[in-house]
Amino acid sequence: MLADINTWVLDLDNTLYPARSALAEQLTHGILSTIAQYYGTDLAGARRIQSELVAEYGTSLRGAMVTGTIDPHEFLGFERRLDYSVIGPDPLLAEALTSLPGRRYVYTNGSAYHAEQALGRLGLTDCIDGVFDILAGDLIPKPYAESLDAFLELYGVDPARAAMFDDLEVNLTLPHERGMTTVWVTDGTAYEQVAERRWRTTDLRTFLRALDV
Repeated sequence: MLADINTWVLDLDNTLYPARSALAEQLTHGILSTIAQYYGTDLAGARRIQSELVAEYGTSLRGAMVTGTIDPHEFLGFERRLDYSVIGPDPLLAEALTSLPGRRYVYTNGSAYHAEQALGRLGLTDCIDGVFDILAGDLIPKPYAESLDAFLELYGVDPARAAMFDDLEVNLTLPHERGMTTVWVTDGTAYEQVAERRWRTTDLRTFLRALDV
């Protein structure tokens, strides 16, 4: 399956490492703490504001910039305080990624710094040909068309021969409409095909290792 794919597009958070990891918890806390400080509220209020910003603007950062005057680098500063040592090498995933034909990219709504730190700890740096982060997308996040178009143009990706993996289904809708094969990394069975060029998996390693490519 997916024998025609020559470009592999991977989300980072909750995809290359699990949502239940300590790093994911730190990331959530860092975003909420930043929102709480910026909007002058507590963590409960920050959760409500974050939910509203993400629903309306795609990410907390984009929402804070549109509705306020926060500097994006200041907002992303919490990433410099994360303890990346809570995640470690994933040799099985590294082997699965290395065996894929063609190019492999990380496409994230986080920063390149965050991606580089996480990839380094996971032992995946050498498996990835490039990182497209929120700054490369001019601060326009997934799932917006401007972000996807910028990614496709930068790396010269043919959507018909690309597969995109993400833990958020909303981020896969437009790529699928553009002709990409999509894989939703979520709870459920090991992997299953849910429609033409649409898959779902609960374990990225298992899915990649099952590919006949």
